[in-house]
Amino acid sequence: MEALSEVSQVKKVNGGSVVSPKGFYAGGVHAGLRYSRKDVGLIYSEVPASSAAVYTLNQFQAAPLKVTQHSIQEKGKLQAVIVNSACANACTGERGLQDAYSMRKLTADKLNLEETFVAVASTGVIGEYLQMDRIAAGITDIQFGQTQEDAEGFQTAILTTDTCMKSSCYTTEIDGMLVTMGGAAKGSGMIHPNMATMLGFITCDAAISPESLKKALKSVTDKSFNQITVDGDTSTNDMVLVMANGKAGNEELHEGHKDWEAFLELLKNTSQDLAKQIARDGEGATKLIEVSVKGAASNDDARKIAKQIVGSNLVKTAIFGADANWGRIIGAIGQAGVEVNVDTVDIKLGETTMLLNSVPQVFSEDDAKKYLENDTIHIFVDLQFGDGEGKAWGCDLSYDYVKINASYRT
Repeated sequence: MEALSEVSQVKKVNGGSVVSPKGFYAGGVHAGLRYSRKDVGLIYSEVPASSAAVYTLNQFQAAPLKVTQHSIQEKGKLQAVIVNSACANACTGERGLQDAYSMRKLTADKLNLEETFVAVASTGVIGEYLQMDRIAAGITDIQFGQTQEDAEGFQTAILTTDTCMKSSCYTTEIDGMLVTMGGAAKGSGMIHPNMATMLGFITCDAAISPESLKKALKSVTDKSFNQITVDGDTSTNDMVLVMANGKAGNEELHEGHKDWEAFLELLKNTSQDLAKQIARDGEGATKLIEVSVKGAASNDDARKIAKQIVGSNLVKTAIFGADANWGRIIGAIGQAGVEVNVDTVDIKLGETTMLLNSVPQVFSEDDAKKYLENDTIHIFVDLQFGDGEGKAWGCDLSYDYVKINASYRT
């Protein structure tokens, strides 16, 4: 299992957010896209920030993603991101693309920035056009600052079927300077990244080149956002965006920097924290499931198996029903598409051993059921086949998931 590096001294900041790093501001406003809740959010950096993003692999990428890709490709730097909820602006053709560019221009004009210093994101119903008159008014009216209320305004504005806000903050030392990283995210359904109805925004005051930030994000995404699943569906709008403005005052980070691993650990912890919050808030979910796999032929194989287990509808429904049916776990392992030794598998549910060297073990059904009634469930798998390790996160599958998604538009 992956452990927090002692060298990095990464520390969690309770109550921290996207405005915790130096030089970042945020805000949200109710523009009328939804009945009452805030629906347009903004993050702003005092100076241009090195930026990198990863996007959904769904072939139907929404218009905002194309605009953001254009912005980042221009100089590798951003100074603001504008986000709306209620409407995904996906599968909306040329009109949708022009609306996304209009959101970028309106924000740039408001903040007196070059247009390519602005990223755009949207989330909500697919196939509907943006109400641009309301969005334009919202961008004009939006206020931003560095208070907790400002951060929560942004966090609220990006939500759809989420039941709660999702934020995170960690610090570490780089070149003797305190570096802070904050994050906000949304997502509770259509979550099966490479990514999926998931938006993540991470701010940091470290100095780092856009190229190095891109490498760091790609590496960490495979251990965090791409290891969560709610329902196996991917969306048109998923994106994780990182901005680092250098206000901490450290020497510019790169792969050869002595504190490079500390930065990676900082980004990994922030990303995994947000990813787990998304998984816990799966539509209709009652439990967070964490699967830890070791003894695989490689780390990639371990991650594939972990995600196969946590993504299995049979496993998810068993967890919901508090049924210690380890046969569903072994079934998921066997269909993950990676090589294992079928005679050396160990499975534990919490502290209870279900399978040892692929031999069923006697255990108390009552104790197992009691454990499965907790709101966080840990599944441990040891394949005893190699040195590969990996984790994945998901949630149970309840009756309410069907209710929510059967009437999503109504």
